[in-house]
Amino acid sequence: MNLSAANPLTPFRELYRHRSLLRQFAWRVIEQRHRGSFLGIVWTVLTPLLSLGIYTFVFGYVFNGRFTDRPEETNLDYALGVFLGLILFNFLSEVLGQSPSVIVTQPNFVKKVVFPLEILPAATVAAAAFSASISLALALLGVQFLGGGLDWHALLLFAVVPPVVLIAFGCAWFFSALGVFIRDTAAAMPFVVQVLVYLSAVFYPLRLLEKAPVWAQHILLANPLLHAVESLRRAVLWHLPVETSSLVFLWISGLVTYGLGYLAFRKLRPAFADVI
Repeated sequence: MNLSAANPLTPFRELYRHRSLLRQFAWRVIEQRHRGSFLGIVWTVLTPLLSLGIYTFVFGYVFNGRFTDRPEETNLDYALGVFLGLILFNFLSEVLGQSPSVIVTQPNFVKKVVFPLEILPAATVAAAAFSASISLALALLGVQFLGGGLDWHALLLFAVVPPVVLIAFGCAWFFSALGVFIRDTAAAMPFVVQVLVYLSAVFYPLRLLEKAPVWAQHILLANPLLHAVESLRRAVLWHLPVETSSLVFLWISGLVTYGLGYLAFRKLRPAFADVI
């Protein structure tokens, strides 16, 4: 591996240099996902709408859930809070679920010396980001017209969401490389995703952590997705500023995961052809 791979700016430069190829492969992933269905890409919009309706009914009205003690919080506010959390979780879980098989299922590209293999897992992230962006837009519309409305704090999502995307890129590169050598990685991902949803405060408020043992609090707070979910709710739903410590931790986690994931992929890439 040359010295440029160790440069923290290298993965950003590589994605930008191959941006056209990344766009083509991301659209290919999106088309394959809906190939053969009657409604096709319309499901990208319809699915989050149906999900929002289900979350509103089940979590808002059946379970009468609450994220805060504020009397003005409604059942719909809780459902929108769950929906916002699930958007980030579903985005990351989709990347984790698909990444381990990205390289092993496309051996023809592995044998092409000049092909930038890092684009394959990156395209998975881009395709997942496309679906997540549609869901996020619908969630914002829901908050504006059905919830408490939006104010300038909603702009903080541009500080909260990007590090989650960086984490997704890093995980995609790492697990796609790991999946080449350890085929059980793909089989283990459903369990990892199931654990992650409970560690990310998607369905419960962060204040409930006070009831957990200290060691459990440390484990939960070490999860950057938990900070992203809570920060997104604070900014979009409650019109509150994002805690600086959470935002700093989130960005550090994103940049470190992004860099280390790319470094691991570049380190293991020369052996892909021998294994596959």
